Amino acid sequence: MAAKRFPPHLIDTLPRVRGRLVADAPLGPLTWFRAGGAAEVLFRPADVEDLSAFLSALDPAVPVTVIGAGSNLIVRDGGVAGVVIRLPASFARITVEADGIVAGAAALDLTVAETAAEAGRRGLAFLSGIPGTIGGAVAMNAGAYGSDTGAVLDWAELVLRDGARLRCADLATSYRRTDLPEGAIVTAARLRAPPGDRAAIAEEMAGIHTAREATQPVRARTGGSTFKNPPLGPKAWELIDRAGCRGLRLGAAQVSEKHCNFLINLGGATAAEIEALGEEVRRRVAEATGVVLEWEIRRIGRPLAAGGGP
Repeated sequence: MAAKRFPPHLIDTLPRVRGRLVADAPLGPLTWFRAGGAAEVLFRPADVEDLSAFLSALDPAVPVTVIGAGSNLIVRDGGVAGVVIRLPASFARITVEADGIVAGAAALDLTVAETAAEAGRRGLAFLSGIPGTIGGAVAMNAGAYGSDTGAVLDWAELVLRDGARLRCADLATSYRRTDLPEGAIVTAARLRAPPGDRAAIAEEMAGIHTAREATQPVRARTGGSTFKNPPLGPKAWELIDRAGCRGLRLGAAQVSEKHCNFLINLGGATAAEIEALGEEVRRRVAEATGVVLEWEIRRIGRPLAAGGGP
């Protein structure tokens, strides 16, 4: 019989699930930066019922963090306390309707855009330019190429921290923000997508693909757009360029030469290096232009403590 750990690990105190609980699960490999620490516990629920039951039985004092595709995320090197939830493929189903698409929160934005295009549904091509999942797109009102998620969102299905399930329509959205209830987890959403001309939709998708390839470091270890565009004046990349930060390096982290609102991991960068480089960019931009850039990349977890431990 295996000896019990003392004191017990968090995983030993959690409610039973039908999905999967993993202790000390590395999160770096789940992010596009390929850097960062571990989750104290990683939970992949079997389905919405499993997620709801787990949350309703979970001690309210245990922190809960939700991650998606890890495309717009820095996980700090000291890891993330509590439970990290990542929705598996069972939450990625996509259904085509007469004038819309219903997608699970784990469905990739690109896959939703491609499914809509193949079905002759217009209005969702912009999603092909957004790395990430539909859950993240709803939560942050992700946008690109002239549209955003809030402009096409009919409703979102949510599970709250107490396990309650509800469907919300008319969610208030603003630039890179959706007003969700505190602690809510998006599990599915319906996006408006009326019938359109397949050839025209395919042409729009191809144009977005070409533009991304030409202007963004899509084949690098990156986290997408690092900073939000200020509400007035030049875009974030212009301010960064004006401050002389294009190509700036810190350890193995670098400001992209191709698009300077992207940070890249050249290989072996720590999360601390990536985040510190972003903060140095913010400092230089503020000094050169007077504009304080706001992070768009989400940053979670704890820094590595002095001496190397979390």
